[in-house]
Amino acid sequence: MNLLEVADLHVHFVAATRLGALRTARALNAVNLSVTEGQTIGLVGETGAGKSLTAHAIMGLLRPPARLVRGSVKFRGQELVGLDRAALQRLRGNEIALVVQSPKTSLDPLARVGDQVARLHAAHSGVSRAVARERALAMLTAVGIPDAARRYRAWPHEMSGGMAQRVVIAMALVNEPRLLIADEPTTGLDVTVQAQILDLLRAEAQRRALGTLIITHDLGVVAQYCERVAVMYAGAVVEHGSVAAVFAAPAHPYTRALLASAPDRASLGAVVRAGEPPDLYDLPPGCAYAPRCPLAQPICAMPPPNPQVSPGHAAACHFAQAPAA
Repeated sequence: MNLLEVADLHVHFVAATRLGALRTARALNAVNLSVTEGQTIGLVGETGAGKSLTAHAIMGLLRPPARLVRGSVKFRGQELVGLDRAALQRLRGNEIALVVQSPKTSLDPLARVGDQVARLHAAHSGVSRAVARERALAMLTAVGIPDAARRYRAWPHEMSGGMAQRVVIAMALVNEPRLLIADEPTTGLDVTVQAQILDLLRAEAQRRALGTLIITHDLGVVAQYCERVAVMYAGAVVEHGSVAAVFAAPAHPYTRALLASAPDRASLGAVVRAGEPPDLYDLPPGCAYAPRCPLAQPICAMPPPNPQVSPGHAAACHFAQAPAA
């Protein structure tokens, strides 16, 4: 059984124009994604592809004007879509944890960092304040914060970016979740600190047999830290498979463009191809990538199939098995 299974997930944003008419942005379009216990999967794509929105939909953290239109999110076989607020809160921070991309803004500036870790543990476990404090100290030490007893009483503004991210990771892991979602966990950190944070996440995932979803724009992170990869474009997963298979033989033209744009596989910041991602308020029919695709044909106005090009490796493209252009 998959630890996490996302199926046919659609999320829309509805906005009113100045004339009062309603426009709908199809922000997520039939997202399908799964994570097994002990597996690390990377979710990659350009800015605006829907990566973070997928994480928020999984966590039940969508807020208006975002609306989950249809689809399924199952955790250990339990359907989360439609689950009541109290049940979702019991799962969040307990069995499913989120590491956000801006630790300084996610920490409470009016509470000491150790107290924030302890408070989260006590809220989910019901232990005493003293026991929660000991657990928080142990977690701060486990995530590599030196002199944890002293740092326990530090305020968030006194922490460096790397130390603040370690506190956020401690908060995510303090209740020993089964699934960890890390949303751009190294944003704004220098290269050395990035490596330390990712090494920490990998070590904790391996030690606890966590299912881990790493959301990133960095292909190097995927290559080094993930076993599987899902590539997103315009709110849909267009290719997925093992990192080895997808990087060696990308089957979707968009994936090939990503890899060609970043020959060192370090970043998706380079221009992928002439043109811009489509307007989510006015997506083209069929394949959303067609206006930018060198292989586009009239058939691309039809919804693309999702053929398996090798065991466990599939791509949503009419020409998924075509050679690279």
